[in-house]
Amino acid sequence: MKSKLGAIFASLALAFAAPAHAQKAEKPLFASAEPIHIVIQAPLSTITRNREGHDTIAGTLTDPSGQSLPISLTLRGITRRTSETCDFPPLRVDFPAPPPPGSLFAGQKKLKLVTHCRNAASFQQYVLLEYAAYRMYNLLTPMSFRVRLANIDYRDANGRPIVSRIGYFLEDLSDVAHRNGLNVVHAGERIPVSYLSPADAGRYALFEHLLANHDWSMRAGPVGKACCHNAELVGAAAPGATIPIPYDFDFSGYVNAPYATPPAELDISDVRQRVFRGYCIHNASVVAAAREMRALHPQIIGVLSQVPGLEPTTQQRASAYLEKFFADIATDADVGSKVINRCLG
Repeated sequence: MKSKLGAIFASLALAFAAPAHAQKAEKPLFASAEPIHIVIQAPLSTITRNREGHDTIAGTLTDPSGQSLPISLTLRGITRRTSETCDFPPLRVDFPAPPPPGSLFAGQKKLKLVTHCRNAASFQQYVLLEYAAYRMYNLLTPMSFRVRLANIDYRDANGRPIVSRIGYFLEDLSDVAHRNGLNVVHAGERIPVSYLSPADAGRYALFEHLLANHDWSMRAGPVGKACCHNAELVGAAAPGATIPIPYDFDFSGYVNAPYATPPAELDISDVRQRVFRGYCIHNASVVAAAREMRALHPQIIGVLSQVPGLEPTTQQRASAYLEKFFADIATDADVGSKVINRCLG
């Protein structure tokens, strides 16, 4: 498996060019899309066996140059955190000491790491599809999370191999905000719809519709928790100035993970059924976002062919699914009759 992954990642060296429309320089980890190879060594069984706990374990991360960086690891997530869903949960990687300037991780303090979930090789396809979704959104706006693919060798505290799998790091929210000259918005359980930037909220809702992802809210968190659900906020807490940024696409019909289920409040039986969940107040912005997406149609679909390791049948299935969306937004009139006619009042 390891040699196969090595071949996959070797072919990625020229697969992507770094996004060119960021307003400020990115930190080294996200300044390139070339995949990396790292080693994470830690007593992982300590936290993977106790999914309900909040344990933090110490370990090391060996970066591509061979430097061993001290890290601490904690579990994160909701559904993917549970042992019923994932053999291996998503992790948060913290750097207790600043990585040295020569490290690829220079400037990083904390990072989300999306892992392989289940040990079956087929689950690598779901990881790669979700990774591709972030790359698609990067094409639409710099107000988006950068991602970096990694071939990860996991080892126990004694250095014994556990598993080698593909995962990816997610840019920290504070860096997204800084890169765009904005601030992180800290909100309570809910923000007014009027606070949302119409252009960004319209684009967000339409992109989620492209993926058939219904597992989100750009203005409210789960009961008793702070805003938002699978969305982060940057900009300002003021009318029209709060920019929502989507993340976590594994429950989408596009990824179609075997554990994904539609929200109970929606009258659908399959995650691959598209239901538009944008707000009617943003309809004009949705039409504008559809024009942007039509202009980038080839590039958006093209992302799939640029992800090595994504099997041809997976690419074809995902591409065909996305093309149905593009048929629905073929003209402004189509957007009106097939998408925003279902908007939320």
